[in-house]
Amino acid sequence: MAEFLELETQDGVRMPWNVLPGTKQEAANCVVPIAAIYTPIKPFPNMPVLPYAPLRCRTCRSVLNPFAIVDFAAKIWICPFCFQRNHFPPQYDSISEEHLPAELFPQYTSIEYESPGENPSSCSSPVYMFVVDTCIIEEEMAFLRSALSQAIDLLPDNSLVGLITFGTLVHVHELGFGQLAKTYVFKGSKDVSKEQLLEQMSFFLKKPKPATGVIAGARDGLSTESISRFLLPASDCGFALNSVLEELQNDPWQVPTDQRATRCTSTALSVAACLLGACVPGSGARIMAFVGGPSTEGPGAIVSKNLSEPIRSHKDLDKDSAPYYNKAVRFYEGLAKQLVHQGHILDLFACALDQVGVAELKVAVERTGGLVVLAESFGHSVFKESLRRVFQSGDYDLGLSSNYLCLILERAVEVECNITFSFILILICSGIFEINCSKDIKVQGIIGPCASLGKKGQLSSDTVIGQGNTSAWKMCGMDKSTTLCLIFDIVKKETPELAVQPSSNQFYFQFLTYYQHANGQMRVRATTLSRRWVTGPGTIQDLIAGFDQEAAAVAMARLVSFKMEVEAEFDPIRWLDKALIHLCSQFGEYQKDSPSSFSLSPRLSIFPQFMFHLRRSQFVQVFNNSPDETAYFRMILNRENVANSIVMIQPSLISYSFHSAPEPALLDVAAISADRILLLDSYFTVVVFHGANIAQWRKAGYHSQQEHQAFAQLLQAPSDDADSIVKERFPVPRLVVCDQHGSQARFLLAKLNPSATYNTDAPLPGGDILFTDDVSFEVFLDHLQRLTVQ
Repeated sequence: MAEFLELETQDGVRMPWNVLPGTKQEAANCVVPIAAIYTPIKPFPNMPVLPYAPLRCRTCRSVLNPFAIVDFAAKIWICPFCFQRNHFPPQYDSISEEHLPAELFPQYTSIEYESPGENPSSCSSPVYMFVVDTCIIEEEMAFLRSALSQAIDLLPDNSLVGLITFGTLVHVHELGFGQLAKTYVFKGSKDVSKEQLLEQMSFFLKKPKPATGVIAGARDGLSTESISRFLLPASDCGFALNSVLEELQNDPWQVPTDQRATRCTSTALSVAACLLGACVPGSGARIMAFVGGPSTEGPGAIVSKNLSEPIRSHKDLDKDSAPYYNKAVRFYEGLAKQLVHQGHILDLFACALDQVGVAELKVAVERTGGLVVLAESFGHSVFKESLRRVFQSGDYDLGLSSNYLCLILERAVEVECNITFSFILILICSGIFEINCSKDIKVQGIIGPCASLGKKGQLSSDTVIGQGNTSAWKMCGMDKSTTLCLIFDIVKKETPELAVQPSSNQFYFQFLTYYQHANGQMRVRATTLSRRWVTGPGTIQDLIAGFDQEAAAVAMARLVSFKMEVEAEFDPIRWLDKALIHLCSQFGEYQKDSPSSFSLSPRLSIFPQFMFHLRRSQFVQVFNNSPDETAYFRMILNRENVANSIVMIQPSLISYSFHSAPEPALLDVAAISADRILLLDSYFTVVVFHGANIAQWRKAGYHSQQEHQAFAQLLQAPSDDADSIVKERFPVPRLVVCDQHGSQARFLLAKLNPSATYNTDAPLPGGDILFTDDVSFEVFLDHLQRLTVQ
């Protein structure tokens, strides 16, 4: 897989098939979708940044790239996508074979453009609207106050900050009125429109300034004085904001013992969206919601106030017996549409032992590119460290990039005119992702944190997966690890003639990302790829040679998660098994009806193992997980890169012992040994597992004795490695330190291959067994071989 990792290092792209099937039927036989897993703003230290606008094809609007055919004498380049002949502008007059511009260098398949003009950072201050739940106990309130105070201290001085608290009622705090605490109150059971909010908050009591330029016009003529009543620079409102937080109390309304608290989460988020829409539409604004329990009031309620009524479970959703679910999802779909139009982001920090409605909120968070953190308490390290990671800078910063005034570019995309996207336009627009590809490929959609811009054209497939029916998407917020999964459709039905020109067996893809860099400048990143297609006899070996097992497993994981959410009668286990059997029968070598003769190429040999662990993963097995937890797991999967996603599907296991250096261990119950320490990384949880003897020696304090320094070093090594994993990841994983036969050992045992169970004929020498009816990988592989050769 080294060559695929090298491609990712160069372009941020991994594809399951790096040699593509040439016809629609052959693509269907491949089972694993034709896909690209792309990280739009993955940092590349050696990628050039050109100080001028990109040169575009006048027909298809693709950007000049190394695959263009250039006639240096005539100063013409031929677009590889539409074969249009384009003249070079005057500034390219000096080009020659010895004097190439950077965008034609073969190694620069990914390149960025940045205008040398005015830096827009002065007019693009980030905006943070904190929406805080007060229907929590005093201990939780103290934890939350402390975490928010630390976060406010980390905010950039030029950022604008607002505060909304909610419980039975929604309170909008006027931070600009420093002499006295002043709030505007809204009824939690009633949705509020932007017009009602403006009228109630008396925005127009002060005469608005005349609208000048794009920014003033985007703000509907609201004066700076009006806006600064609720959004103040962090450098100016720190004292007022901390004063409000210090005095913040639990929701004062009494809650009967047989009822849940009246919590109007949806109304609070709607008020926040309307307020930001009135003040800073199109700016890089984030609504950061801190929720400590289920919503019971308003259009987004997920359960009634009566404690005798349980919160919806997966079984309730499957039977369509969750009375609040569909209404809440429709409300948050409308909120998502509003936020995407405004260019704003919804981040969710859900901290409670109970469910809070992450499953319903998923659509709004995901389409706006927001962050999500799920923890048991506001005092838990998962929440506190994750919140700090959002604002901190340094080795572990997220590299957040916000949308800024996408409205003009969005309109240009919608009308699809032959508009030259000048850098004057690019300077005030970001958060747009576009794709161009060869005429024999169409785009089915994207599974990931984005929203469709509805630019339907020749590139859009009739089959829609995820955000489809478009070739342009809006990304209100993204960070340096945000990753999209693009699903393609090969539309060529006929088999090409045998006499094919060598230059014609290439598919081309170009990804264009408009975003705001950390330095405040707007940039365009262009990534152009070429992949060879094959068809007819002898193509099997070519396809196998270009198969990326890890990327294929991740694409299948995203696809099966998507299908489980949108298809009512979908059976994920059966679908995965049929796909794997079909793939093995298509690409394996075997004699019919002889399972022992079956073999797979090393290029595909690990894929069945990935599918075995995917079948058992939290993305497919919803039993023992709440709808909130399942939604959370899938949201993280849909935004992470291949390396992190593989850890979610098949966790890594490292063994530490006196007899050898730390080494990878099989993800099997056989890896457990009394004199061994295991480090399991399942992405969401990091487990340090001490064998029985190791735990006994530790409890006896041997590691504190001078003569047992080797044992102290053995104990410390997995702890240090676990800390390094925790420090570099977002959201921060849960760290579990446990002993063999202890109650928390379940975090490790649940991920291991059950090669020894209670009904195994020959248990392991150490006596460790798993109490499960799951089949082991060996049994799974045996069934796979028998079904494949039939």
